[in-house]
Amino acid sequence: MTGPTPTGATPRGATTTAEGQPQGYSSPMPTPRPHLGHALASEWTKLVSVRSTLWTLGSLVLTVVGIGLLFVVQTSSRDYVEISFTTPALFGLLVGQIAVMVLGVLTITSEHASGLVRTTFTAAPERHRVLTAKYLVFSITAFLAIAMSVFLVGVSAALVHNGSAAGVHALGEWFGALTGCLYVTLLGVLALAVGALVRHSAGAIAVMLGVVTLPPVIGGMLSIWEASAPIGQTVLEHNAPVALMQLFGMRETASGGPMPSQLSHMVIILLITGAAVAASYATVARRDV
Repeated sequence: MTGPTPTGATPRGATTTAEGQPQGYSSPMPTPRPHLGHALASEWTKLVSVRSTLWTLGSLVLTVVGIGLLFVVQTSSRDYVEISFTTPALFGLLVGQIAVMVLGVLTITSEHASGLVRTTFTAAPERHRVLTAKYLVFSITAFLAIAMSVFLVGVSAALVHNGSAAGVHALGEWFGALTGCLYVTLLGVLALAVGALVRHSAGAIAVMLGVVTLPPVIGGMLSIWEASAPIGQTVLEHNAPVALMQLFGMRETASGGPMPSQLSHMVIILLITGAAVAASYATVARRDV
């Protein structure tokens, strides 16, 4: 049994110079260099350990599956000649997308509200790595929850109404629904980016609600005047609800006109989300917290 190291003695594991001064110390404990995997594990622990995740994802699943199955029960096989089997999930997802956006905002603003963001950035000074981990963990979790809910409704509709009266359904409609799930996930990523910029839960949620709900209203107002009618029509044809309706199998607008291309919807959401994400990286690097 060894006693305490005398004052001035060299600790075990250290080397000394010719003058007897300690040259360095090698810790016996492994000290791996921090990397993205550590940040991902940390953000996953944060995400699953707070109640807001359970409530928001739970409300998403209940809304999409509940409203979707209710729609399936109330329809007949003949109704699916004009729509896809995944269309019933659309009606729940139009409401459930709010839960995705709220979760995206809370993924980062909850740390700002509690002050734990200081602890996070102290433990992981590489802020871009932390932000990247937040985006990855949130987007994968949200996409899987959305996709499983949508496809549960779609499979239920296919099993109940998959007869000759329902018409022919191609594999492409399932791919369109998967793209719709990606679209809603990008709305959540946009919400996370807005939360990183605003750093306030209520403010960021209000911004995202405006992004989703105001374009149809603004488009309708602009369509009243002849001079701004083309702009209003463009806004009415390119917004989140219309994009989801098209991706989930609705081929006509309320006025009976053709839908814009699916590619245009994806390009718009990718450009807006990409710009917000880039701004969040630039802003987080400059702020004190």
